[in-house]
Amino acid sequence: MEGLIGTKIGMTQLFTDQGQVVPVTALKAGPCIVVQVRTMERDGYEAIQIGAGTKRDKTVSKAYVKHCAPAGRTFASLVEFHTDKASEYAVGQEIKLGDLFKNGDVVDVTGTTKGHGFAGVVKRYSFAGQTATHGSHESFRGPGSVGACAYPGRIFKGKKMPGHMGAKRRTTQNLKVVRIDEEENLIFIKGAIPGGKNGEVIVRKAIKAKKHGD
Repeated sequence: MEGLIGTKIGMTQLFTDQGQVVPVTALKAGPCIVVQVRTMERDGYEAIQIGAGTKRDKTVSKAYVKHCAPAGRTFASLVEFHTDKASEYAVGQEIKLGDLFKNGDVVDVTGTTKGHGFAGVVKRYSFAGQTATHGSHESFRGPGSVGACAYPGRIFKGKKMPGHMGAKRRTTQNLKVVRIDEEENLIFIKGAIPGGKNGEVIVRKAIKAKKHGD
């Protein structure tokens, strides 16, 4: 399923012809360059590898520079998309926003969620905390009891506990493309997507595409 590498700009709102307000996330996606074409004969599967952005050669390995050389420059990001149409692409070919998406399409967007560091259960899982009276002492935001004593004598896996919050790769599925600006390489997608501003995202055609009635 083909897609593009992009950057999250932020959220705004657009208006429909009927005057309804639509909350959207603006992404700058493409144009991307085909870096490698995977074939069934050579690799055992069909896919295309695309690159976006630019990196200085001295900041990456020589092997990486050599890998990107046929496409014309050293890329900041490489992403591979499995597709049955790999034979239609060539190394160095430019893929633009309008080549893959149009208004009304349904897409999946992958990004890295905002990192919050080490967080307690109140922030991480919205626990209510404990009472501030009736003998409670210096344990207002604690998780409370986490298990029994003698039996089973351990804490079950999956128990909601304090820990690292965010900074995880997440995909939001079945989002509607509200508008595309091909001149500025902007795509406006209804709703929120993972990550903060300037975060790298991957936009691909929805694999579980459902029809939107709105």
